[in-house]
Formats: sequence, C-alpha cells, structure tokens
Amino acid sequence: MSAVKPQLHENAAPMHYSQDILDNISTAVVALDAELQVLSVNNAGEVLLETSEARCVGHGAEKLVTQPETLMDVLEQVRDSRNSVARRSMQLFLHTGREICADLLLTPINGGDSGVDLLLEILPVDRLLKISREESIYHSQETTREMIRGLAHEIKNPLGGVRGAAQLLARELPNEELAEYTNIIIREADRLRDLVDRMLGPNQQPDRRDLNVHEVLEHVRNLIAAETDNRITVNRDYDPSLPDLRGDRSQLIQAVLNIVRNALQAAPDVDRCEITLRSRPQRQFTIGAVRHRLVCRLDIEDNGPGIPEDMLPTIFMPMVTGRAEGSGLGLTIAQSIITRHGGLLGCTSEPGRTCFTIYLPMEAHNA
Repeated sequence: MSAVKPQLHENAAPMHYSQDILDNISTAVVALDAELQVLSVNNAGEVLLETSEARCVGHGAEKLVTQPETLMDVLEQVRDSRNSVARRSMQLFLHTGREICADLLLTPINGGDSGVDLLLEILPVDRLLKISREESIYHSQETTREMIRGLAHEIKNPLGGVRGAAQLLARELPNEELAEYTNIIIREADRLRDLVDRMLGPNQQPDRRDLNVHEVLEHVRNLIAAETDNRITVNRDYDPSLPDLRGDRSQLIQAVLNIVRNALQAAPDVDRCEITLRSRPQRQFTIGAVRHRLVCRLDIEDNGPGIPEDMLPTIFMPMVTGRAEGSGLGLTIAQSIITRHGGLLGCTSEPGRTCFTIYLPMEAHNA
C-alpha cells in the first residue's frame, strides 16, 4: 500500500483507503465530508473536471463546476437521506468552458473515521460513446491499410510487366521517333507506381527514440513559416511538464506537417490563416482496446472554413479530397504514421474551427 495523501481538511481524520487504488481506476471519484467540502479527487477526476486536486481540496463541491445548483441539490439529498442515488445524463459545465454529459453515482459512507461522508462517482457518457467511436475508427484504419496493401500488390505486379515490355519494345523499334510512345508508357507506369507507394505511406518501421514532442512541433512551425514567408499566424500552447516520448522524429514531423499543410491548402486566404499547436497530457485514455495511463495529446487547430459534415467520416481514406488539385493522400499518410506509433488521429470540425487531435502513448512499454 502506498502512502496516503495528507488530509488537508482541518476537521477530517486521516483517510484509510488507498489513494494509489483510486488514482489507477478510470472512474472519476470525488470524496466529500459532511459539509460537502472536497477531501480528495483522484487522477481520473482531475482529467474529467479539467482541474487539479490542489484547487479543489478544502473547497465546497459547488466549486467543481460553474452551474452547481442541480449537483448540489442531489448531494444534499443523498447526505440527508443516507440513500445511494444514481442520476443519469446530467449536464456538467466545467470552469474551462466545456460541457460534459455524465452519469453520477452518489454513495453515503456510514461510519469510519476517515472523514469521508459521501463518495461522488462521475461516469462521462460522452466519453464512453467516444471510446466506442474511436475503437471503430481504429479498426477501420486497420482494414483500410490491409485493403491498400492488397491493392498495391495487385497493381504493382502487372505494372512491372508493362514497364518491362515497353523497355524491350523500345529496343526493337526501327524508328527512334516511335520511342516517344514507349517512353510515355514507362513514365506513366513509374508515376502509377509512385502513387501506389505514397498510398502505402512510409515503408519502414518507426525508428523509435526518446524525443521532445515540442521540438517536433517547433520544427514544423519553422518549416511552415519558411514556406509561407511568415504570412500565417502560428500560436503555441505547450505544456512544458510533458515528458519525452518514444517515437520516430522524421515520421512524426511528416504527420504533423501533412495536417498543417492540409489546413493551409483549405484556407481561402493564407494571410488570414491562423493555426494553433497545443500539447497536453491525458491520463487513463483508451486507444482501440488498450487503456493507457498516460498519453500525449496534440491539437492542430485552424480557423479555416471547416470540413463538410458528410466528408468527416472519410477524410482519412485514400484519394478523398475536397480540392480538385489535391491528391487525397496527406491525411491518409499522417494517419498511417500515427497508427504505427500505437496512437490515434481524430478530427472535429465546424465553420471557423477545425481541430485534428493526435494521441500518442507515453509509457515506455508501448513503444
């Protein structure tokens, strides 16, 4: 058993439960005393409520959210009746401005000298739906990659034969002027081969090494600044507490660069284009069927026109693009790179705001 966190509330006795256990479960748990003062918030609670335990302990439960009337009514009801209560699909408004939909489980604690009178468990309904959707996306990405590999094999084999036949034919032509036709065949075969290779993405496994993800973001920022002659605004919102992660620097740069270039190409006016690069830690996060204790979340946000709603489910598919001159491979390659790192790439979009979010596991054993 690990050492229990010190009790900061002056009237409460030392806690007897293991804080280590609470900090390693995925459910957000808030411990309250008889006056509905916060005694403890576990790691999942800090992530869900987007706050820290230090800011909550010793304050009333009404400080957890911005519109606490309904929450306080339920807490007082459970405290006075001493009966457990479950409230489904309650809207909670966080101090960060975000709104979440959650199920609340409230349990009175009878007896004991820990000072805990009430346990509040918060189960985010929208997060469960998101996990299900992300798992579906993850499996869909795997299926797409297998389909592309099979398609590439079926195309490149006969393509090699066509190219070889054109080369042999060029040697037998009586007139050198006719060689232009065989050269066209060879050039187009090479172009199609290169296109298939690009659809497959990087053909080597990531060369994983310890790296600072902010150095990756800064490298991309410098590249974009050079490409646009500093015409765009790039805002940086980094969390300096993020530890190093294991990844392939060049591949991660390529993934982020593809996403940023996609935003630039979609912008109607480059001079008014504004991009935000943001990094945050995310605890107890599920990718596919694996739950990670800590992941790095990278947001690449732009103020462009947004992605049409009917295109959102297919933007990571090969050859899908909203631009006539686009190849439709940039986001596909970015997704392939992130998936090879055991991560997840997602997107939310509305007019005036599009945000691509990258999740990368930070535990060493996930490399």
